[in-house]
Amino acid sequence: MPLARRTDAVLLLVALVWGSSYLAAKTATAALPVLVVLFARYAVSALACGGLVAARRRRPGWTRAEVRLGALLGVTQAAVLVLETYGVAHTSAANAGLIISLTIVLTPLLDRTGGRPGLPPAFFGAAGLCVVAVGLLTAGTGLHAPRLGDALVLAAAVVRAGHVALVGRLTASRPVDPLHLTTVQTVLGSALFLPAAVVHASDLVHCGAGTWAQLVHLALFCSVFAFLAQTWAVQRTSASRASLLLGTEPVWAVAVGIGLGGERLTLWASLGAVLMVAGTYWGQSVERAHRITTPDAAGKAEAPHPATTPAGV
Repeated sequence: MPLARRTDAVLLLVALVWGSSYLAAKTATAALPVLVVLFARYAVSALACGGLVAARRRRPGWTRAEVRLGALLGVTQAAVLVLETYGVAHTSAANAGLIISLTIVLTPLLDRTGGRPGLPPAFFGAAGLCVVAVGLLTAGTGLHAPRLGDALVLAAAVVRAGHVALVGRLTASRPVDPLHLTTVQTVLGSALFLPAAVVHASDLVHCGAGTWAQLVHLALFCSVFAFLAQTWAVQRTSASRASLLLGTEPVWAVAVGIGLGGERLTLWASLGAVLMVAGTYWGQSVERAHRITTPDAAGKAEAPHPATTPAGV
C-alpha cells in the first residue's frame, strides 16, 4: 500500500477509535462509578506510556519543563475527562460525540498566540451554525433546557478548548517530548483518581470481562494508540488533510452509537447532527486558511493548529 493511502488509513482509524470512545465510556460507567473508570483508564495508560519510554533505544532525558507542563496540563485534562465522562453517562454516545465537536470552533476563539488579528466573519457564521446544532441535538422531540448529560458535555467542550489553547501556548517556545508530557499527565491522573478507586476497589476487582475490555479499549486504543498513530501520521501528510480525516470523529461516534449501541436520533437531532458536522468542517477550514495566510507577530505565516480536533472521551 502506498504511503499516502496508509497514512490516510491510519488517520481514519484514529478518528474511528476516538468516535468509539463515547460508547465505550458509556458502557463502562454503567458498571462502575465514573471516577473509578477514569482511574483505570489513566492507570493502564500510565503503565503503557512508562513501558514505551523505557523501551526507547534513544532515551532523551526528562526536563523540568516537561514535568511542570505535564503536571499543569494533567489537571486541565483530568477536568475535561471528568466532565466528558459524567456527561456521556447521562446522554447518548452519539450526542456526546457531536457536542464535543464544538471544541473545533471554540479553540480558535480562546487561542490568541502569535499576535494574529481577529478571525474572519465567516468563522463566526460557522460557530453560530454549531450553536444552532447544539440546540437541535438537545431538543429531542421539542425545545427545552439541555439535559444534564448534554450540559456536562457542553461544559467539557469549553474546558477542552481552553486546555488545547493552553497546550499550544505553553509548548510553543519550549522543546518538549510529547511522550514524556503524556506520561506525566497519565501518572498525575492516576494519582488524582486513586482515592475513588480505593473506596470502590471491590467493584473494580469484581467487574466483568466486558467492562475491563471497555477500560482497556479506552486506555490503550483511545489514548495511547491514538496518540502515537496520530503523531506518526501527521508527520507524513499535510495538516489540512489530517484535519479533514480526523474531523470525521463525530460521524464515527454517531455510527457506533446507533450501530452498536442501539441509540437513535430524532428528526430534530438528526438535523442537528448534520448542521454540527457542516459547521465544524466550515469553521475548521476557515480557521486553517486564516492561520496559514495571516502573518504572526514575527511576520511569519503560522502553521495550522495541531489540535483543533476533539480526541474522544
